[in-house]
Amino acid sequence: MPGLTAPSSYSQEPPRHPILQINSKATFNAEPPRSALISSYVTPVDFFYKRNHGPIPIVDDIESYYVSICGLIENSKDLFMRDIRMLPKYNITATLQCAGNRRTAMSNVRTVKGVGWDVSAIGNAVWSGAKLADVLELVGIPNLTSVTRSGGKHVEFVSIDKCKEENGGPYKASIPLSQATNPEADVLLAYEMNGEPLNRDHGYPLRVVVPGVIGARSVKWLDTINILAEECQGFFMQKDYKMFPPSVNWDNINWKSRRPLMDFPVQCVICSLEDVNVMKPGKAKVSGYAVSGGGRGIERVDISVDGGKNWVEASRCQKTGFPYIADHMSSDKWAWVFFEVIIDIPHSTQIVAKAVDTAANVQPESVETIWNLRGVLNTSWHRVQVRVGHSNM
Repeated sequence: MPGLTAPSSYSQEPPRHPILQINSKATFNAEPPRSALISSYVTPVDFFYKRNHGPIPIVDDIESYYVSICGLIENSKDLFMRDIRMLPKYNITATLQCAGNRRTAMSNVRTVKGVGWDVSAIGNAVWSGAKLADVLELVGIPNLTSVTRSGGKHVEFVSIDKCKEENGGPYKASIPLSQATNPEADVLLAYEMNGEPLNRDHGYPLRVVVPGVIGARSVKWLDTINILAEECQGFFMQKDYKMFPPSVNWDNINWKSRRPLMDFPVQCVICSLEDVNVMKPGKAKVSGYAVSGGGRGIERVDISVDGGKNWVEASRCQKTGFPYIADHMSSDKWAWVFFEVIIDIPHSTQIVAKAVDTAANVQPESVETIWNLRGVLNTSWHRVQVRVGHSNM
């Protein structure tokens, strides 16, 4: 593609922050320590998790870079960066989360396939760019369109990178046209992250951001936008990122029996404590993040200090320091909230956190009941162990 190169080796990877916990080097996948996540409501770019499926593309010439819009439309169009920047610019605060977040805990039940993420394959950023709804209007697709006159019902995003899962072809994914053309869905063609141009790891020069949806649909290093009659037929839509019941294994799996994952479920994680903690008896702060997909807010976060027998409600905030009100117009509907509670820990115990969203969806109690062979969407109660009385503090 003019302006972009997809390397076939990992010899030209960008620098990364040493704080990151590396889960795989080639392809590069890494996450920050959980404590770093709650140091800032907006996750610093260096600390934002890195999820890749091949070598990181290189921009050769930003002036010649463009995105092609084609498929089931009357007039195809190539958009250069200057064309996209002429459209109204929006700043959307949105949390992206890998569908495999917390996979390691699921693999402790039974073996699963995928990158061994802990709890930090998630981050919250301010994304800036043009709304996809405005971009599609340029090719004659009005807002709130669910099907084009040529029969297009889905919008496919094609990257420039090379993925072994696609037999060396590019990463691609799609969303419904009705979502893509809805200005309220806030789907962006983003060229900035936290007020700065995207860096290479996060999709420079242009990526898609689909708020409220698993990160796999927010395609980086955008090359082509296709209007299709059916959803994308690529590997990551049809043979990955689907959730199966615990009874399904690699011998009886039927990929066509499940829909591709889109909105992510309600989730919360304790970040102030590790999985096993040694401390003196007394007061302790329990804090972390909570988020739900589809623009649903967080109604409450419950904390238990006796393994789930009794609960207290944690306080919540968004834009650190401001009380969070789920239906307040100023709240960031696509973004996480932080929670915090001070509790008394007199003896060794298990601390548990669970969140409830504004649709009354609640995290499942047991990881065993949602185990699946791909290890996706582990949103079970988050648990940490505390051992009291042996602290050397």
